[in-house]
Amino acid sequence: MTKALCYEEHRSHPMQVLGIAFLLFILLGMSTLVHAQEKALENLKDTGRAFASVAREASPAVVFIKVEKTVTANPSMGPFNDDFFKRFFGEPAPGQPQNPSPQQKRMLQGQGSGFIISSDGYILTNNHVVGDADKVLVKLLDGREFTAKTIGTDPPTDVAVIKIDAKNLPVLPLGDSGKLEVGEWVLALGNPFGLSHTLTAGIISALGRSSIGIADYEDFIQTDAAINPGNSGGPLINLEGQAIGINTAIFSQSGGYMGIGFAIPINLVKEINNQLIEHGSVTRGYLGVTAQDLTPELVQSFGLKDAKGALVAQVTPDSPAQKAGLKQGDVIVKFNGEPIDAIVPFRNKIAMTAPGTILELTIIREGKEKVFPVTIEKMPSTERVASSRPEGVDKLGLTVVTLTKEMADQYGYQGERGVMVTQVDPGSIAARAGIRPGILVQEVNRKPIRDTNEFKQAVAGKATVLLLVKDKRGSQFVALQLDK
Repeated sequence: MTKALCYEEHRSHPMQVLGIAFLLFILLGMSTLVHAQEKALENLKDTGRAFASVAREASPAVVFIKVEKTVTANPSMGPFNDDFFKRFFGEPAPGQPQNPSPQQKRMLQGQGSGFIISSDGYILTNNHVVGDADKVLVKLLDGREFTAKTIGTDPPTDVAVIKIDAKNLPVLPLGDSGKLEVGEWVLALGNPFGLSHTLTAGIISALGRSSIGIADYEDFIQTDAAINPGNSGGPLINLEGQAIGINTAIFSQSGGYMGIGFAIPINLVKEINNQLIEHGSVTRGYLGVTAQDLTPELVQSFGLKDAKGALVAQVTPDSPAQKAGLKQGDVIVKFNGEPIDAIVPFRNKIAMTAPGTILELTIIREGKEKVFPVTIEKMPSTERVASSRPEGVDKLGLTVVTLTKEMADQYGYQGERGVMVTQVDPGSIAARAGIRPGILVQEVNRKPIRDTNEFKQAVAGKATVLLLVKDKRGSQFVALQLDK
């Protein structure tokens, strides 16, 4: 009995066991939390060390560019309205005179960035940094300064190559922008506001940005790494220390950084760079079509399955496209067997194709797929009687007149037929579709029209109206979905 009592006295109570277990759980949780915090801190330190390592390796190959140009002041404009100076985000240069006398010659100065791509002194930068300059000065990280020679510039892509007379220079390796993904860490190196070799970090926010209005051929990398005036021409770098783009422009309403910057993909730059070094200029391929992206309305109008491809709105006479048999209304869906998703990459591929190259274009015409071999040519050096009583079309919200010879001569429509838009009602179907006064309407639902009567008959009672329109930029199809 005594032994039994002693055993009962020393046996743990269930609540005591639970308490101990709970305490152990709390201690274990705290230990895990501390471990997680330490791991997170170490990860941040690793990221910082990666940034520092890239900066150490890349900075010596990044250069500070100063440019000078002599201009003659115009008495009717301010001293800083010169196009050369506007390229530097419209910022007045320190110390420049504010009220020059008429026809006074002045020295304008600008600044930018660049990076060395060969040990013997070739440097990549932007055309808008050096293109119009009389003198280009390059300063290295070690303090050495050189007068640079402009090897070649390419305004359509905003790429330029300059060279300094030096040997055994540090080189920034070029990466592969075709492997980039949204969300990757990137670093921008340059000289914003003259602050030499400034490093900023961010991510790739988007890829394939176009229609920005910065250059003729656009396929930009968008990043939130801080880019400011003076960064232009500097490299956008991945964590492997490779240049994957040239920082070119920012989207800003203030002139400074607002979280959106654009860089030219390095794969495009490589092709331009090779031609500039070898020839001093760029030769582009020429197909001879005006093409447009497909909208849902156009997909429906042409009876297509999806919006992938490039719709041919115009074929230039005697062009490679016409010689190959392409027609207005064709939808180009493949380039040498590769699918075409949108017009911008297709246009860039054609431009980068060497003249004389024979390639295959797969098109959809009237619901059937056809393949056309096309021989690409060199891009040309330059890029082109009835009643005139106004007739209104209420449902569309526009007013048209039959094109006369006098109107054709005035608006550049010589030899054309159709009706010209003279008025578009604000907020109307036509206005929402981008129709503007001065546009010539040549076809309705794939049939040519000659005057206002034919136009009104062609659109009457239709739920969807497919227009072929033309202006100074060329022809394109516009689908109008009438409100029910």
